[in-house]
Amino acid sequence: MTYVAIDLGAGSGRVVTGKLDDEGPELEVLHRFTNGPRASGGHQRWDAAALFAGVARGLAALPDQGRDVRSVGVDTWGVDYGLLDARGELVEDPIAYRDPRTDEIPDRVFEVVSRDKLFAVTGLQEQSFNTLYQLYAHVHGGAWPADAHRLLMMPDVIHSWLCGSTVGEYTDATTSQLVNATTRTWDADLFEQLRLPLELMPELVPPGTELGSLSAARQADTGLGALRVIAPATHDTASAVVGTPLRDGWAYISSGTWSLVGIETDAPHLTSTAAAANLTNEGGAYGTNRLLVNVMGLWILESCRSRWQGEGALLSYDDLDRAMEVEPRFQAFIQPDDPRFLHPGDMIEAVLGFLRETGQQLPTTQAGLSRVVLESLAMRYATTLRRIEEASGVELQGVHIIGGGSQNDFLNQATADATGLEVLAGPVEATALGNVLVQAISDGRFSDLHEARTYVARSTRPRRFEPRQRDAWQEASARYQRLEAL
Repeated sequence: MTYVAIDLGAGSGRVVTGKLDDEGPELEVLHRFTNGPRASGGHQRWDAAALFAGVARGLAALPDQGRDVRSVGVDTWGVDYGLLDARGELVEDPIAYRDPRTDEIPDRVFEVVSRDKLFAVTGLQEQSFNTLYQLYAHVHGGAWPADAHRLLMMPDVIHSWLCGSTVGEYTDATTSQLVNATTRTWDADLFEQLRLPLELMPELVPPGTELGSLSAARQADTGLGALRVIAPATHDTASAVVGTPLRDGWAYISSGTWSLVGIETDAPHLTSTAAAANLTNEGGAYGTNRLLVNVMGLWILESCRSRWQGEGALLSYDDLDRAMEVEPRFQAFIQPDDPRFLHPGDMIEAVLGFLRETGQQLPTTQAGLSRVVLESLAMRYATTLRRIEEASGVELQGVHIIGGGSQNDFLNQATADATGLEVLAGPVEATALGNVLVQAISDGRFSDLHEARTYVARSTRPRRFEPRQRDAWQEASARYQRLEAL
């Protein structure tokens, strides 16, 4: 049985086939394309036409016109949305979460609804780019489109383009900070208090819902027939966690542009302890909850590498790994979630500026700066996991790192060292795999999530990293924690 996962990230998009046979999953990337915001109309926006075209090219690349493919589903990054008119067309390109329009918005929202109340209702950590703050800025900023008829989160926008669906899938909706964590529906009181358009919000459906089949226009674009469209867990982290063969008591880190650090739970944690730790609760597939923290991930290092590449001085990953090994350990730390790293004009200068302000040694090489970033990220993982343990009462036994960042063995080992926990790395393609697995459960290939994960665990071999040099890391951790307290 073969399924198609459309996996769209904030930097690239992929169309992936997932063939599930008795020997295990076989994933193949049919088409890969770049994705990124661009300046348009005074904001950083996603190029919807380019996204649609990339998806169409990927589907058109299906061998034998997709004869053996059972269904297709979309997952994307969270929080961003598009506005559709009454005909189902986008009224404007969606604004990207890195746009600075929300920088001052949370304080305005808190004048109406307190931080504590927001957490008690939605269970989400405070992030200035959450949909709530984006929508508030949009509605009350004087630029609201008069012909807006329906608001859809980004994966739902792509599903609508594929088959005309106008519903919203639950897991991505929970990243908005507009869904009641207890009732699992849009919170009408929040919309009323903040004067936001509840009438534009879609009905929410769970992962595994059949949304329809490819429209006539999409069939013409791709050469495919009436292929079924199934909503996976449409938030990419939710799909990644589905695709992770998690053991009891283990945390996950979905490692990429962002690092999503958390555990899977049966219900949201809405306690004052969780709120004080700035944890977030996001919906998972099949009634699960993800208790986690969004950590600024490999975005920092990759942004530095982009500048080095522009200067013609970029080290290969292999050369960088070798060079980092001979750099001094713990020469300096940054706090990865400092707001200056969200959308700086120059990431290298942002890192060096942080080190200057905190009186630390400045690295002078690519490898030295890279080691500072990666050791800081591992330290951030460790402090985050301790907060999750305290808030949940779960004593962690290990960490499963998934996604593209799981290929960074320097960071994998540093995570084991900083946390004192065993680390398993892989699968790299956990997001696409989780997308495929939900489609397969909907199709009857597996009876439930447990059976699907057992299938993955039986057929994959993650790489293992054991903690080393604990005394040195614990001593350095005290220095790092003083930075977090600033």
